[in-house]
Amino acid sequence: MWGWALYDWANSAFATVVLAGFFPLLFHDFWNIGLSGAESNLRLGWINAVAGLGIALLAPVLGAVADRAGAKKRFLVVFMVLGVLATALLSSAPGGAWVPAASLYICAMIGFAGANVFYDALLLAVAPPERWHFVSGLGFAMGYLGGGLLYLGCVLAALNPQAFGFADATAAATTAFLATALWWGVFSIPLILFVREPARAARARRRVWARGFAQLVETIRHLRTFRVVGIFLIAYWLYIDAVGTVIRMAVAYGRSLGFAQSELIVALLITQFVGFPAAILFGWLGQRIGPRRGIYLGLLVYVGVCLWGALIREPWEFFSIAVLVGLVQGGVQALSRSFYARLIPADAAGEFFGFYNLMGKFAVLIGPPLFGLFGVWFGNPRYSMLALILLLVAGGVLLARVHESEAPARALR
Repeated sequence: MWGWALYDWANSAFATVVLAGFFPLLFHDFWNIGLSGAESNLRLGWINAVAGLGIALLAPVLGAVADRAGAKKRFLVVFMVLGVLATALLSSAPGGAWVPAASLYICAMIGFAGANVFYDALLLAVAPPERWHFVSGLGFAMGYLGGGLLYLGCVLAALNPQAFGFADATAAATTAFLATALWWGVFSIPLILFVREPARAARARRRVWARGFAQLVETIRHLRTFRVVGIFLIAYWLYIDAVGTVIRMAVAYGRSLGFAQSELIVALLITQFVGFPAAILFGWLGQRIGPRRGIYLGLLVYVGVCLWGALIREPWEFFSIAVLVGLVQGGVQALSRSFYARLIPADAAGEFFGFYNLMGKFAVLIGPPLFGLFGVWFGNPRYSMLALILLLVAGGVLLARVHESEAPARALR
């Protein structure tokens, strides 16, 4: 369990330092020298779309193949190595070279997200069903702490480069990619050493790609049979879109209200470190009151965050909202993962978690555009926060129709 959870500690450094932190800043100021902010944003948007679409198309197929071959762990390691190498090479991309930087970023994103498909699916192998909620929460908690610690170190180095032996802030920021790659690779070792995947029959190892594609087609064709799984995936798509939009748009929203960059960095750090104990607490809470009630508690807090966020005036309010988000963000993600694990056939976990991650990747289609449109339609960015309440409520209503008693048999075949 600890070996599995430590992988979240390892790869969350990429999510925090690279995705949310330094790559967007350097892409604007270092790799797109002389380009306007609007044009740079457009390039970054297309890059993220290409990376997201790539993994969205690959995830279900790879999951099905890994199920057939009993190779979730091996596939995880392959994608992890891809992500680690691409992240390390980002540190050497020269100024103005936005195409090489973008290409490496796409490879790193595919490595990160692809490995997560198999990491999520391995939850079923590392703990008995009655422990899934706790162990899932433990993974997210370790991720918040690990990612937050490395991000804090990288921020301190970028703000005080000479004190850390760097020529300037740019040198410190590019070195952050190398530090992230080393962190990711080293802390993946416990999973490689200690996590054991149940062996598959020898016959399942033959023609795994053909069999994997066939299994995927069969599951898509019969997905209506697994009605409860489909309802959950749609509910998850809606409410996790709102959760993700809060994460993606918080900095832009804060800047539009006039908050300083330093205040926004502090808020991100608050969310990371509050999220560590909170995710563990939610894992325990899921075992006591059930995952659905735990998810509802988190969504209710998010509704409150959206209402308060539309009214904030002072920095202390932004920090308070960061605390609230940290309290429930990891909990909603962790309980959603463990609840889903209880709905799917155990011997097709990789494939079904491929669909789960697919919905997560497609969860950028509604929230961010709706967030922006509400601000334009009503002439004030504060109204953007209210748009997310629609997604939270819609997801919550559908979640009420998910009943574990209707889950499919624990084996498809």
